[in-house]
Amino acid sequence: MRSNAPLPLGDSGFAPAQDNVARLILKGTDQPGIVAAITQTLARFNANIVALDQHTSDPDGGRFFQRTVFTLPHLATVIDELRAALTENLDEFGLEWRLVEAKKRKRVAVFVSKSDHCLLDLLWRQRRGELPVNITMVISNHPDLSDDVRAFGIPYFYVPADKTKRTEAEARHLELLQGNVDLVVLARYMQIITEDFIDNVGVPIINIHHSFLPAFIGAAPYRKAKERGVKLIGATAHYVTKDLDEGPIIAQDVITVTHRETAADLQRRGADVERRVLSSAVEAHCEDRVIRDGNATIVF
Repeated sequence: MRSNAPLPLGDSGFAPAQDNVARLILKGTDQPGIVAAITQTLARFNANIVALDQHTSDPDGGRFFQRTVFTLPHLATVIDELRAALTENLDEFGLEWRLVEAKKRKRVAVFVSKSDHCLLDLLWRQRRGELPVNITMVISNHPDLSDDVRAFGIPYFYVPADKTKRTEAEARHLELLQGNVDLVVLARYMQIITEDFIDNVGVPIINIHHSFLPAFIGAAPYRKAKERGVKLIGATAHYVTKDLDEGPIIAQDVITVTHRETAADLQRRGADVERRVLSSAVEAHCEDRVIRDGNATIVF
């Protein structure tokens, strides 16, 4: 049985982005006039707002977050002019903001070890047009999944890695990644990601954790869960930070289990949750629906 709480969804389900669709993402201190400045600027350019989500932690000087999706004829030819106008009109508010063309799908590298369920789910969803991403490469510390990945027409790079050769492996990873990706996804990549790698990779990293954090971190979570007689198991997708398994959470889900299920049953059912949660997190990030705020997230 699934939990009643739904995972984050897109604006209306994913559809191929149109050439003239853009997204404006911003955050900062809440204050009067922000929404008016945005809408007036967009109206001056004859843009049509098709979706607008916003949240404030406190209307009296709290944190303000907004995601605006709009269409604008001949977007590619006027986007620089629009960006300049937004800079001028939003400068007084001290906001962090970015303007994104929806047609430009984010380039994603997937890291994996031997477990294939999350990786193959992402590849399958991309091929079916259910994820707005371009998976540009798969990197693994094992050669096992190379044939499966190449069947999707995606390059597979085998880079041996363990604690004795971590420095050399991460140097090769950075060589492959830099300038070629906008996001790294750890699809059950069973190696420690070092602080040096996080500092140098230059793009966000999303990890799928095989438990409903913060419970049962570390190795063999399903065996630990069975030994504790849990009644819920789940998965957590989060951004990777220098604090192990403590980065901002993007998506979580759980299912109910009983004493009748073995540890193997829990692992099999848990894999289903992991797939669902990871794809949901990747979709949300690549549709610019996640705004990080310290160690928390706002997911529209």
